[in-house]
Amino acid sequence: MPIVIPEDIPAYSLLSQNAFIMGAKRAKTQDIRTLEVLLINLMPTKIETENQILSLLANSPLQVKITLLSTASYIGTNTPKSHLDRFYVNFSDILGRRFDGAIVTGAPIEHLEFENVAYWNELQEIMDYLKSHCTSTMYLCWGAMAGLYHFHNISKIMLKEKVFGVFPHRIITQDLLLNGLDSIVRMPHSRHAGIDENAVRKSSLKILLESELCGISALKDERDFYILAHPEYAKDTLRLEYERDKARGLGIAKPLDYFDKDNEPILSWKSSASVLFSNWLNFSVYQDTPFVL
Repeated sequence: MPIVIPEDIPAYSLLSQNAFIMGAKRAKTQDIRTLEVLLINLMPTKIETENQILSLLANSPLQVKITLLSTASYIGTNTPKSHLDRFYVNFSDILGRRFDGAIVTGAPIEHLEFENVAYWNELQEIMDYLKSHCTSTMYLCWGAMAGLYHFHNISKIMLKEKVFGVFPHRIITQDLLLNGLDSIVRMPHSRHAGIDENAVRKSSLKILLESELCGISALKDERDFYILAHPEYAKDTLRLEYERDKARGLGIAKPLDYFDKDNEPILSWKSSASVLFSNWLNFSVYQDTPFVL
């Protein structure tokens, strides 16, 4: 939340360079209401993903009302139908509604061309709808690849080896989304694909985070964010994925910089993830969204 100080105090100009402040005049006239956030959950393990993302959104002091959306053109079998029927809506159910923010999750389908994804046409409709009916959208992992391809024609590129582990990132361009983060930002990755970084550098996209080990990992356009990592992951998520792939007989290496000497996971990204989600809710959603949707 912003700090409210007089515009003519010396600290006002100093703090405005690296913190969010609000003049007393604006603070007196600011209206506050519950934020409407749409979560488009494309992950097969929907309940686990709900828990991960909602726990991060709950860290904000802002009141947030969540609407959960799943695709109608493809219904997975990993989540009980009773859960989907009770807690989820489809795209047709939200037509005409506006949202302050939206989050599009990843999906373990990097090996498929976008056009071959069962719900691709529906997802394109949803993403176009968000551009005109949502203040800011955060796209995660495969969701980020899909958004970059759809809106900016940035191709997805299959990798020789899976990017798997917890990676350090440098801040390339300062943005309010990154406000309060350390110079090195750690985030988990679990993906078989990346993006055409040459095309990114020629585009109008703003590069926010980049890693020497796994490349560009966070980008921004006019109002939306594309994060190729999984900042929402819980402590055990990478371990469960590793054990799953080993049980399937896949040649999977241990996640990088994740286990300690006793093969126990180290949670080293939660504080950065909390800052990212809180900053997004505050700076990109709450401060920019209209009072009347």
